[in-house]
Amino acid sequence: MKKEDKYIAVEQITQLVNEYEHFYVTDIAALNSENTSSLRRACFKEGVKLYVVKNTLLKKALENLEADYSPLYETLKGNTALMFCNTGNVPARLIKDFRKDKGIPALKAACVEECFYIGPEHLETLVNVKSKKDLVADLIALLQSPAKNVVSALQSGGTILHGVLKTLEEREN
Repeated sequence: MKKEDKYIAVEQITQLVNEYEHFYVTDIAALNSENTSSLRRACFKEGVKLYVVKNTLLKKALENLEADYSPLYETLKGNTALMFCNTGNVPARLIKDFRKDKGIPALKAACVEECFYIGPEHLETLVNVKSKKDLVADLIALLQSPAKNVVSALQSGGTILHGVLKTLEEREN
């Protein structure tokens, strides 16, 4: 690979890391061409960008960024493919579903919600991770719940009181 081509590849990787909120470092070397195409189609359907990279170029791209990605450097061995997405748990679900049938790809690491997950043992955790938007929505729902309960109690209490008054009024007649 020419030096100019390497520079372009590093720039592309840097741009992708900046463009997407989350990325996964995976190993898809054991996939044959049919399964690789199947994985690419599944990724495309879910809005995940699958990008095969050279480890040295990925490391240079991560070194060019402002954030510290040094915890990921130890995983940059063997064949590496990156999965980029703006929803943190979608690539984990794809990997999990694909592993049920094929036994691969292997998760090396992930950078999700500004945290690093190193090793395949974190796959189940990544499948269940919620995005910041989901957590904010859950928090708002929890904060609204007591107010809704009070309003509901007041409304049902008014209906009961109205029924009691109507019954008493009918008895007097």
